Amino acid sequence: MANPVTLFCFREDKTLSNALGVFILTTIFYTFGASLRLVDELSLFWPLNGIMAGVFARHAFLNKPLYYAICYVAMLAWDAVTTSWGVASLAINLSNLIFIVTVAMLVLRDKSRQPQLPQAMFALRLFGYCLIAALLCALCGAVGSVGIDKRQLMPLYADWFSEQFSTGVLLVPWVLTLSWPRVRHLPAKDDLWPLLAVIVSLGVSVLVGGAGSLVFPLIGLIWCALRYSFSTSAFITFCTGATEIVLVAYGVIDMNAVSPLGTNQMFSTRLGIATLAICPLIVGASVAALNAVMQQVSRRADYDHLTGVYSRSGLYEALSQRPRAPSSLCVLLIDIDYFKSINDNYGHECGDAALANFGERLLALVGMNGMVARMGGEEFVVIRSGIAFNEGLRFAEMLRTTLAAEPFHWQGQQLHLTVSIGMGFDEAPVTAMRETFDMLMREADSFLYQSKRAGRNRTSCRAHGEAEQSGEAIQTDR
Repeated sequence: MANPVTLFCFREDKTLSNALGVFILTTIFYTFGASLRLVDELSLFWPLNGIMAGVFARHAFLNKPLYYAICYVAMLAWDAVTTSWGVASLAINLSNLIFIVTVAMLVLRDKSRQPQLPQAMFALRLFGYCLIAALLCALCGAVGSVGIDKRQLMPLYADWFSEQFSTGVLLVPWVLTLSWPRVRHLPAKDDLWPLLAVIVSLGVSVLVGGAGSLVFPLIGLIWCALRYSFSTSAFITFCTGATEIVLVAYGVIDMNAVSPLGTNQMFSTRLGIATLAICPLIVGASVAALNAVMQQVSRRADYDHLTGVYSRSGLYEALSQRPRAPSSLCVLLIDIDYFKSINDNYGHECGDAALANFGERLLALVGMNGMVARMGGEEFVVIRSGIAFNEGLRFAEMLRTTLAAEPFHWQGQQLHLTVSIGMGFDEAPVTAMRETFDMLMREADSFLYQSKRAGRNRTSCRAHGEAEQSGEAIQTDR
């Protein structure tokens, strides 16, 4: 899974602010989890470990004894102020740290050894990592809780394990993929159906009751995984699982079952929800991976792999997205002068590097003001819309002179590349975008030929305001 942009303001070179951030996050989520101590001395839902495990896994530079120690001290400080657990607090909070360290280290190991691990496989492994961490955490936590809780070791172990496992499975995938939301437009009505299906299924779970009702939201969650981003579907899965845990704890969903191990119904509820959560997570990870592959395939088809600009087919696809021609259209057909001599004198490797450098520079010069495409070989086209004739001519000259002024470096040598440009311009297009472009491409190709015939390194175009049939042209050179 790709590591999203940091959300928590951690920076590798900011030790003090990192330490403060770890302390604040630990205190916030410890306080929230402690407020949910509704079942005996244990919390109904404990988000701290899943959140902090995700934070440490996202920021590899935080995996140092210093930051783990600060996290542990923050837990002890909170207990010292709000509880009377005494020495038992050392073991209880050590169990929290065990979960955090175990998950973070296992995730980071995967990232370092198999950085290209498929997302679906990573989601499945994450399920196992939370299982291992929960088993270790529960052992330490249950032993430490015996002194402050009247229950025996096995029921305590079951509570600790089920709570840590379910919370980890629900929270860690979401934290690992969490990023700042980018709301480009309001969601369409059709986009809300998967979320509505989850909400309705939760209502049906309340009405029907029983252990099987916990599975009702599964179809809706898988639908969410198919429709939304992985981070969004992971968040919905987390909210759904947390809601079911709360509903069962308060008896809103009646499980009507008692565990033969002497544990309460929360044990089976949490395990069931954790197992349930892996299905939409794997589906979401698979869909995200498939979308990434499709984007790569689309990019390879729409963009020239060597220069990074549009390919010919990609340009036509982009033009087809704009059926109406703009108020004016300027097409510049650009050819690198004497490019064959570079391949002959320096080799095709140098030629490819020169083309890649040229495409990068041309794209930077055009920026967001137009479109750039490689039409084949050393021939490129630049499209600008909504500009006047003189502005288009000045822009062509700016490209020509700037490209010529900056040499291309190859194995200690400087190679100066000049270009010839043919310009086609229509100040009031009446045809569709693609038809107008094709017409102006023919015009630009004709004037490109004139630039080459006149000695190259110049721009040629039809005199503005004159009839095209007159053949009169404007030529600019050095």
